[in-house]
Amino acid sequence: MTQLPASVSIREVGPRDGLQNEEPVPTDAKVRLLDALSATGVRRIEAVSFVHPRAIPQMADADEVWARATKAPGVRYSALVPNSKGAQRALAAGFTEIEVVVSASDTHNRRNVNRSTAESLDDIAGLIALLHEHGVTAEVIVATSFGCPYEGDVDPARVAGIVDRVVADGADRVAFGDTTGMATPRRVREVLTAVRDRQPDIPILLHFHNTRGTALANLLTALDLGVTEYDASVGGLGGCPYAPGASGNVATEEVVHMLHDMGVDTGIDLDALLEAARLAEELVGRRLPSGVLRAGPRLPQV
Repeated sequence: MTQLPASVSIREVGPRDGLQNEEPVPTDAKVRLLDALSATGVRRIEAVSFVHPRAIPQMADADEVWARATKAPGVRYSALVPNSKGAQRALAAGFTEIEVVVSASDTHNRRNVNRSTAESLDDIAGLIALLHEHGVTAEVIVATSFGCPYEGDVDPARVAGIVDRVVADGADRVAFGDTTGMATPRRVREVLTAVRDRQPDIPILLHFHNTRGTALANLLTALDLGVTEYDASVGGLGGCPYAPGASGNVATEEVVHMLHDMGVDTGIDLDALLEAARLAEELVGRRLPSGVLRAGPRLPQV
């Protein structure tokens, strides 16, 4: 492994990506979780998504959740939108960092937003322009970057081509989603190499699921390749409503525990994060998959 970075930036996605795959929880509970996470020292939080309630009923109260949440100093909050209508809602709510998703797989994109990847890219071009008119950062998330539950393998060159298009259209940054946990260190290396060979300067964030137990190995591979921005979800909450078998995101506390033990700073208080993970487990009413939540961050004293 090359020399480790001094620090890594983690974007906590539990309040949005985590909760969208659970049975709907009350607005009060969402605000409690968001506020608890804001107090952990995490520097970035994906707070809500502005989608039609028929598509994702779990996010139907996004405006109220955001209005009631405590905005902690030093925390960058972002919102996910599916289209320009969602972007208008996010702009009206005051967000200055907005994400939009396109799938590398045509089939997954159609299941997700009922249009082809190419059609979505055309829409995203206009959305980026809209966000920039308002001085807002536009991030494009490329879902199914490492494989699709419907189509199987995804060619890294296809992912790189999508990045070429969104960079040409003005995207400020890109993220790569392991939507169904199909990524392995080999796939991570191939996608990052393909993208960076063509777009060496675009900021990159990686979003790993732990469906097949490879998320931390994938993160270490990306770390070795110089990536220092990652999504993670408290307790391992999450999944994808349009990807069968897609279990939760990599647990934030597992990432923080590993990185801190390796001497890499995240700015996050692990004890406070574990309290937030216990709260998340209570609010969704089921046992969450995080190993660090179960075992704790240290071996018992003997």
